[in-house]
Amino acid sequence: MANILAIVGRPNVGKSTLFNRFVEERKAIVDETAGVTRDRHYGKAEWNGIEFSVIDTGGYITNSEDVFEEEIAKQVMLAIDEADVILFLTDVTNGVTDLDLSVAGILRKSRKKVVLGVNKVDNHERAYASGEFYSLGLGEVFTVSSINGSGTGELLDEIVQHFDKIAPSEDEIEIPKIAVVGRPNAGKSSLVNALLDQERNIVTEIAGTTRDSINTHYNKFGHEFIIIDTAGIRKKTKVSEDIEFYSVMRAIRSIEESDVCLLLIDAERGVEAQDVNIFHLIEKNRKGIVVLINKWDLVEKDTHSMEKYIEMVKEKLMPFTDVPILFISALTKQRIFKAIETAMEVYVNRKQRISTSQLNEFLAEAMENYAPPAVKGKHIKIKYVTQLPTLTPQFAFYCNMPQYVKEPYKRYLENRLREAYNFTGVPMSIYMRQK
Repeated sequence: MANILAIVGRPNVGKSTLFNRFVEERKAIVDETAGVTRDRHYGKAEWNGIEFSVIDTGGYITNSEDVFEEEIAKQVMLAIDEADVILFLTDVTNGVTDLDLSVAGILRKSRKKVVLGVNKVDNHERAYASGEFYSLGLGEVFTVSSINGSGTGELLDEIVQHFDKIAPSEDEIEIPKIAVVGRPNAGKSSLVNALLDQERNIVTEIAGTTRDSINTHYNKFGHEFIIIDTAGIRKKTKVSEDIEFYSVMRAIRSIEESDVCLLLIDAERGVEAQDVNIFHLIEKNRKGIVVLINKWDLVEKDTHSMEKYIEMVKEKLMPFTDVPILFISALTKQRIFKAIETAMEVYVNRKQRISTSQLNEFLAEAMENYAPPAVKGKHIKIKYVTQLPTLTPQFAFYCNMPQYVKEPYKRYLENRLREAYNFTGVPMSIYMRQK
């Protein structure tokens, strides 16, 4: 189930600082200057066992006063459209501003769940002043300090209450869901149209979870699957809005609902920062990945073009590089069916279960070739390994001193697992546990 939280509010109320606290890493650049968030930032967060995506919607605002209100209204409308819960963040030091009032007005009319946060509340005086924000008419006021973290627990308790906790049914799990994702203009529409044009009579539309994304049920090419078109049939009202941000929100929802993602990269533009962001988001969501280099027919080539391009792509996507990379042209339909076949192979790889006895034979051989390095004269002994009962490949290695097993050795074990069993295109998690 897709769970998306969007953080909205005026510039410089602390959205990025709170975002960093939620996703537990410093991704967004934080600065005293208003409107410093130029790129959209998005990441995964988890609270009380519920996982969700967080979007920091800063970055709309340029430093000219007259566009503030119009641009913030756009960002709020997009959040209402795509997010499941909206966190409206305000700043106690400024009190209720005209801009806060206009945002609150838009949010009150929406049918989305809105949680009101008042930031920078780090003393009793400010806690008392936060009462003013009840006048916005958005219900309970949650006071926080995103700098020191006070109040964020109560705020997260409230947010996750409103997310879907329903696990997908068995029927939903059985039919593979393939999402087409990528930057705007990478060729998502062309690819989906190329696939749709084949034998239209056996295509049925299934109502999408968002207003204008299409889930299409296929039963051909020898496979049955649902393709999630994230290109979106854009309404005219959306065209003037921020296309990049809209595409990111749409991609996040599609990624969360899929089993395997086809990540389209424009061959002429190469791998850009947003491609890498989307790739890591797919990886964090533990979805299967197939990288498609589209518009390959437009690139000037020599005998080594493909090898050089693959090297460049893998370098940008490190450290997870065990992914299929195909060169396609959605326009001429070159290799588009190979892309579907590869996606189905990745789907099978992602579902495979390996018996504990097989895994322990593998472990004995892996440790014989390269034992864990000793730490402070103590030898690490990994006793046994088992695959966890999760929907995606996760392995627990039981040992005497799990805290001393460093990343390079975990990577060694992951690489050996990938060699021994086919996990191409599938993110994998390895845990060291006390035996």
